[in-house]
Amino acid sequence: MDAIKELLYKIADDQLILGHRNSEWTGFGPLLEEDIAFSSMAQDKVGQSYALYQILQQLGEQAPDTVAFMRNANQFHNCILVELPNGEYDFSLIRHFLFDTAEALRFEMLAQSSFQPLAELARKIKGELLYHTLHANTFIKKLGTATEESITRLQQSLEFTLPYALGIFEESPFEGELIDKGIFEGEKVLKEKWILKVEAVIQQTNLHLPDWHIVTPVTGGRNGQHTEHLQPLLDEMSEVFRIDPAAEW
Repeated sequence: MDAIKELLYKIADDQLILGHRNSEWTGFGPLLEEDIAFSSMAQDKVGQSYALYQILQQLGEQAPDTVAFMRNANQFHNCILVELPNGEYDFSLIRHFLFDTAEALRFEMLAQSSFQPLAELARKIKGELLYHTLHANTFIKKLGTATEESITRLQQSLEFTLPYALGIFEESPFEGELIDKGIFEGEKVLKEKWILKVEAVIQQTNLHLPDWHIVTPVTGGRNGQHTEHLQPLLDEMSEVFRIDPAAEW
């Protein structure tokens, strides 16, 4: 049971935190189309996190609102990539591409999970993630073959973001149990699938990937070791709920 809970928490926390980051683009997107797109994806991700927290509640954890809004940074299991500030659009686009490519593959794998509540949810979520990856791939290809400035900015963001993206695949202490019980094939398998997908898209642009072997993953987030950026985000996200947790809307 602990293995399943850890898996659910890290996936749900990833979605919740990146959902909040994506929502910060509302009203600030470089194009109206992108403003709407990031807002829509934010809504999807928060909804996905809620569904995952509901499964956790069925396993004996606290209610979704309490889990989402009443924990401190060191109690969150999200990878560090998702908590980083949005920065410029080129960084947010690269993060979106790298993260959602991984999440789409993760939920494809989880659709075959032996843990049926998660498998059923994964089959529902796959459709939403198909849109997310289509959006990311389209803009990476478009801007990665456009002007010298767009290519340079994306290349710099790609090189900056890759170490954090590799932190997505930080292995669980329950990795062996998850694999043996057919709950999840494991982070190593997911990472291999992800590298192939990322390479396939980047090859269609003027961008270049570094040698994977020389990129050092930024890890720790899965174990509650976060940057200084997460707690302020949580404080802002939970401000209303903390004022009156019992309030009904």
